[in-house]
Amino acid sequence: MPPFVRFTPSSTRPGDIIVRLYHSGDQIRGYVRTAAEAPGDDVIFPGEEMEPDAAFTLARTHARATAPIFVELSEGLRWDSAWGDLPGA
Repeated sequence: MPPFVRFTPSSTRPGDIIVRLYHSGDQIRGYVRTAAEAPGDDVIFPGEEMEPDAAFTLARTHARATAPIFVELSEGLRWDSAWGDLPGA
């Protein structure tokens, strides 16, 4: 299984998978995107918000076998260890 790595803009390459987690009301939601060469051109799929577990499952199906899955946490959001191991979280 690909490891989770904390996202920073300089840490990704085109084709890397990024899961963005954020607050939506009183829930935590996420979406998955693929990093593009030009900032702002990332491909977002499926384009809808989902629960974190569903976002991580989707990310695993699209990640390259040995490439990490990057995790971007919105401001004020804390990592839940039930989602897995995110070093430095």
